[in-house]
Amino acid sequence: MSRGYLILEDGHVFSGERFGAAGEADGELVFTTGMTGYLETLTDPSYYGQLVVQTFPLIGNAGVIPADFESGQPALRGYILREWCRDPSNFRSEGGLDTFLKERGVPGLCGVDTRAITRLVRERGVMNARIAGSPECDLERLRTLRLAGAVQAVGCREKELCGAPDARFTVALWDFGAKEGIVRALCERGAKVWRVPPSASAKELLALRPDGVMLSNGPGDPADNPEIIEALRAVSESGVPLFGICLGHQLLALARGARTVKLLYGHRGANQPVRDTVSGRVFITSQNHGYAVDALSLRAGAGMSYENANDGTCEGLEYSDIPAFSVQFHPEACAGPRDTAFLFQKFFHLMEVKASCR
Repeated sequence: MSRGYLILEDGHVFSGERFGAAGEADGELVFTTGMTGYLETLTDPSYYGQLVVQTFPLIGNAGVIPADFESGQPALRGYILREWCRDPSNFRSEGGLDTFLKERGVPGLCGVDTRAITRLVRERGVMNARIAGSPECDLERLRTLRLAGAVQAVGCREKELCGAPDARFTVALWDFGAKEGIVRALCERGAKVWRVPPSASAKELLALRPDGVMLSNGPGDPADNPEIIEALRAVSESGVPLFGICLGHQLLALARGARTVKLLYGHRGANQPVRDTVSGRVFITSQNHGYAVDALSLRAGAGMSYENANDGTCEGLEYSDIPAFSVQFHPEACAGPRDTAFLFQKFFHLMEVKASCR
């Protein structure tokens, strides 16, 4: 194995050992605090364009398990670990992490001080970084890198039907980079799911005559999607029940007149606490986002249903003027706690109410 370097835009350099694919990788440097679920992290489309640091010190011990993938191809640019397990042991494993990254063109770096990297990001915020074979780098160029076209890069290209054709409910899943766990959660509860691309118009989506519309997770700055926001505004006024998760939550808020803000370092991991603003009950959730809805910008008809128990940011919205609600976290939680899986039943209840009014 050869030496490799993680170069941050502020000039910090961390050395380690290269594994995975050869070559260099630039991206936004973020960290995730999940103690399990590294395969879901590797295949989560919401990590598009990012270099991901795992705070848990040992990664790869369960090998590679395709049944746990959240998409067919990693969207992250690079993977950074304290210790890579070279000899995985799991009866479901179908390979090792090094081979997986090589085959998919993702450079990795291990043997680095991930605790020090995480502390830097927590103090200074997310920043651009590079995985390279040399500690030399044009820092000015690195600072100017910007992510563009993220949702279009990871969303599906064509309409696709999932689930039993004779299912009671039809759900249109607006795919901004949807995790497979969301599709499974909908199908398991009795829906057939039309997965539609991010470029779909309101007319195209409503032509499917859905009983409900699911707004998926996805990468990037939500405000970078004006066409989707405008189409979503029209869909939200159609009377069809809506359920937004992560980026979908942010896009719906933007469509209803709110604003979003970038967080210092975001919330990523399977141990993020959120508080129900009515009952006060705290749930442990799985999250992956760098932006949040600005609660002070909410318009009439929107109320905050959940807040982050650590920093007070908006984690959920309830709408009184349309049949819709959304959450910043992942109730399907693959991998992670499933404390909030009941939210899917809430969505199905909205569809039942809508059906009974026909």
